[in-house]
Amino acid sequence: MPAAFPNRAEIEAGQLREIRSLFGRLIRTNSFYSRKLSAAGVSPDIESLDSFRRTIPFTTKQEIVDDQKNRPPFGTNLTFPIGRYTRFHQTSGTTGLPIRWLDTPESWNGMVDCWVEVLTAANVSIADRIFFAFSFGPFIGFWLAFEAAQRLGCLCIPGGGLTSTARLRLLIDNGATMLCCTPTYAAHLAEVAARENIDLRQSCVKTILVAGEGGGSVPQARARLEQSWNNARVFDHHGMTEVGPVTFECPERPGVLHVMESHHHAEVIDPATTKPVEDGQAGELVLTTLRRTGSPLLRYRTGDLVRFGRQGNDSGKSCACGRNTRTLEGGILGRVDDMIVVRGVNVFPSAVEDLILAHGGVAEYQVTVSQANSMTELSMRLEPAAGCADTEDLAKRLEKAFQDTFALRVSVTTVPAGTLPRFEMKAKRWVKPG
Repeated sequence: MPAAFPNRAEIEAGQLREIRSLFGRLIRTNSFYSRKLSAAGVSPDIESLDSFRRTIPFTTKQEIVDDQKNRPPFGTNLTFPIGRYTRFHQTSGTTGLPIRWLDTPESWNGMVDCWVEVLTAANVSIADRIFFAFSFGPFIGFWLAFEAAQRLGCLCIPGGGLTSTARLRLLIDNGATMLCCTPTYAAHLAEVAARENIDLRQSCVKTILVAGEGGGSVPQARARLEQSWNNARVFDHHGMTEVGPVTFECPERPGVLHVMESHHHAEVIDPATTKPVEDGQAGELVLTTLRRTGSPLLRYRTGDLVRFGRQGNDSGKSCACGRNTRTLEGGILGRVDDMIVVRGVNVFPSAVEDLILAHGGVAEYQVTVSQANSMTELSMRLEPAAGCADTEDLAKRLEKAFQDTFALRVSVTTVPAGTLPRFEMKAKRWVKPG
């Protein structure tokens, strides 16, 4: 029988309590939000979640960037004196200037609680040995996961500062049962293992917990990883430096993410109109951090494209796992600023990746966006996988797949092995003008 979880009324009542408590603190001591809310004429009395969504202005990444430019180095979104903060991280800067983020011990511990929930949902136990293929630099990455795994009593194996081959040897020799990394890097490790004649059937890895990219919920990417890693289960999670851990994969429904609503209030809006969209429709994820009091965000426009599922709405229907929290169907579908309009067709990187991986035989790829006669065009370079017998046929089949799926002509060319870059953190496979 599924475990008992809070119902929607309990979840939303808890969120309202947290928001009211947070407001009381921010208006008194957080200069960023006291200025912002005062300028918007917002009342400190939040009557309901509906009134919160109607009256509180959005927070954007550009506002945070500008605040840190004007008040370097950390800006003014700090609720406590600087001496209260003990953790520093910054964004990867893949979509602009990096943002610095500070946390108090209380905020940090609250986020570790989130990662304990992630690991518990992934069925981690004290018997697990978890390998972190992560550099442990200023990017928040798996820092929280490492501490959460320690709290659960797992043996934690750090993989920073090593080559991919050395990481594979360390993982296998020490009997790691779980691998934590990005989906791209898990695929790269499998590629390195094949090249170096390292048999992944020797590994004890039964779960690959992925984050940092949307690929963990892309069916073809999942299938490819699971096949490469001797049928280990891929378990998806997503979060951001600015908001912390946000979701974890449903234990019963792969590709569906549960929002950790005790720590986040989530909305999905039309990115053009900013109006809420119906459940089942794609839109931009907006998050309010409920317990990260030291460096909070109210109605933060994440830029992630998602789709609320039917579970977790006010219909009272629980998920198959028993939870009543909001779900993101298909995980992170893409980024608002990643969508490319090509000859009137909306093209998302996740859909392209799914198409490419469905054909097999591709080790790595790179898509170039260009302009020709005022029209947007796509072209693709690919590295065939080892053992691909007919690379010319692979390129032709992919060109036909682009035509059949998107009604677009996309030139596909093959390049020698090792030509295209590999990534430990977030992959950058799309090359755009400017």
